[in-house]
Amino acid sequence: MDPLLNFTDKVVLITGAASGFGRLLAQQLAPRGAKLVLADFNAAGLTETVATVAELGATVVYAAGDVADEAHAKELVGLALKEFGQLDIAVNNAGVGTTKLCSVAEIDAENMDRQFDINVKGVAWGMKYQIQAMLAKGGGSILNVSSMAGLGAAPGVASYSAAKHAVIGLTKTAAVEFGGRNIRVNAICPFFAHTPLVDESDLNPNRNTEELSKNLGRNCPMKRIAQAEEIVNVMVMMLSPANTYMNGVALPVDGGVAAI
Repeated sequence: MDPLLNFTDKVVLITGAASGFGRLLAQQLAPRGAKLVLADFNAAGLTETVATVAELGATVVYAAGDVADEAHAKELVGLALKEFGQLDIAVNNAGVGTTKLCSVAEIDAENMDRQFDINVKGVAWGMKYQIQAMLAKGGGSILNVSSMAGLGAAPGVASYSAAKHAVIGLTKTAAVEFGGRNIRVNAICPFFAHTPLVDESDLNPNRNTEELSKNLGRNCPMKRIAQAEEIVNVMVMMLSPANTYMNGVALPVDGGVAAI
């Protein structure tokens, strides 16, 4: 197997694995030899993902729970250590979008709290225990899922943008703190992509994915939004065991939006 794609015996923890990027990433890594630790709040969807990756030949364990709960983050790392003896890679993918559009002058506490509980604390608690396990092993790689809304302005979704900016701040801080101890920490910043989070949201009231792609992609140089696989393919490359010097990067995968 090409070393760039060889994850044989690498223990990989993925949150938000019930659908979208998390499910696709698990399905990409399964036939490449990874041992998987999967998690999601959606127990039914998580069970479906586990079944699909098991069919692909992966050894997999899983636990449903809320990433905003620090005890769940500790539980997941403990599960990896108990079942596999180590943790090589962690992907903090779980997150929520927002369906309530409002300006900064209209931010409400409920939405702000939800964004920071799940999108920020979920990453922070995850890294806290993931890094501890990786330090004991002598290294590892962490990938956090931020957003293009974490790199610039996102009018109408200020709470979401603030949370995704915070994810990048956590990423870069951890990369500097632990890069010298062989732990790489990076973030991926996708533009809109066809996942349930987008396709089944209020952004797509007619449930017409072609119309949605055209509307959301009108300001993108490629004139469309991403297929989920296009984002996940980049995640695989960022996590590759052969990718050993990328650290502290917040990488846009955006069809050229950042170039405008």
